[in-house]
Amino acid sequence: MNGNGISLRDLVDKWLAPTRSIPAKVIEIGRFGSGGVRFVRLEGAVSNCPLSIVFFRHGHGAWDVFPPVPDTPAMGTRLFAA
Repeated sequence: MNGNGISLRDLVDKWLAPTRSIPAKVIEIGRFGSGGVRFVRLEGAVSNCPLSIVFFRHGHGAWDVFPPVPDTPAMGTRLFAA
């Protein structure tokens, strides 16, 4: 991971704030889409209410709660001189 991204551990601490009495549990790990985007689904509790969050790994190595935007084909408008 580069220095610009947030680690999965930091996001789990931010969103779920796990403790010994209320730990964050990994529920599912996998990939989806044609690009094989990695995801991890964790379960914990916030204010004694159960919460499940899916974290997505982006191409630059950082994790986020939003899935990465898929690469789409693009056409250039630049004209080449003959």
